[in-house]
Amino acid sequence: MSKTPSITATVITLDEQQRLPGLLDRLDWVDQIVVVDGGSRDETVHVARSHGCRVVSRRFESFARQRNCALGLATGDWVLSIDADERPTPRLVAEIRHRIHRPRAEAFRVPIRSSIFGRPMRCSGTQDDCPIRLFRRGTGRWVGQVHEVLQVAGRKGRLDNWLIHETTPDLETFLAKMLRYTSLEARARAASGRRPRWHDTWIAPPREVFRRLIWKHGLLDGPAGWGFCLLSGLCEWVLSREHRRRWQDAVARGAERPPTVWQGGTKP
Repeated sequence: MSKTPSITATVITLDEQQRLPGLLDRLDWVDQIVVVDGGSRDETVHVARSHGCRVVSRRFESFARQRNCALGLATGDWVLSIDADERPTPRLVAEIRHRIHRPRAEAFRVPIRSSIFGRPMRCSGTQDDCPIRLFRRGTGRWVGQVHEVLQVAGRKGRLDNWLIHETTPDLETFLAKMLRYTSLEARARAASGRRPRWHDTWIAPPREVFRRLIWKHGLLDGPAGWGFCLLSGLCEWVLSREHRRRWQDAVARGAERPPTVWQGGTKP
């Protein structure tokens, strides 16, 4: 009989002591868990070590670099990249085990279903997201500063079952994530030399609300979904304002391209 392939789960964290245990309890089927922490001020590192994870603390520079650091510590034949607020379903676990035994691809896209404000979002959330999260070790590398993606050499497949994304349980969490994320994105835009456009502040927010509320049928998600769609528009407004502020600061300093200064954070 052929040897059963081993699996490493990689997780990047920052102040995730509340959500990390729920994930680690559902990863008892993998062979190794690697946690790269970006400087948590809570008990995240202690929680990870108490679950037998291999833990490395590393100053946050970008999401891609954190993920690549975790990837470099992985020893499994296959790597599952997963976040602290995500949960694999039992059917997904069974499918992963089956697929990697006789794989027809070097990497697999994994559907994601969101739980926002404590309830599943059928339309306005991330139900269309299907990023590459499972791949053979040595075939992929993360690229990008804020919206990082995995570049994989080889054939790609898609799994039928999904991850549950338990994101933004309440308004306070959403606003905190929004401020972190927009700060990172604005810095990345300014550092890359991307000029702010005068109409971003007024066009991007209603466009995002329309995309989620109408185009993605967020109306069907009820009041919680409507609120999320409107807050997504607010996120675009804050981003455009922060981008313009950072660009103007750089111009005032006489710099052609503002320096990139990264702060740790979790995307909304």
